[in-house]
Amino acid sequence: MITLQRRQLVGHDILLARHGNHICSMRVDRSNGTVVALLDDGSVDSAPNLITPGLQLPETVGSVLREDWKLFTAWAGMAAAMGVLMTAAAVLLGTTADPATIEMFSAYPYSSF
Repeated sequence: MITLQRRQLVGHDILLARHGNHICSMRVDRSNGTVVALLDDGSVDSAPNLITPGLQLPETVGSVLREDWKLFTAWAGMAAAMGVLMTAAAVLLGTTADPATIEMFSAYPYSSF
């Protein structure tokens, strides 16, 4: 079940606890699941960004989009193609159909309750 909560990442907290004010900058290394810190003395330290490697965190909007972008792109392409086809059919029907036929399509019968 997708809960779409914000992920609780711990790499920044671990590095702050280790080095405190000696950190110059930090960056997230998503491919390795770590946070990398550049320290005052020029050395580099890293910390895992998850509490345990096998922990399944709740899905976020960003993680769903990163994993399923091909599916969403295909859906958007199909929706755009259907919109183009429906617009073309409406234009074609409006230019080639008999006016009586168009009137028949646009007239809705009213029912009384």
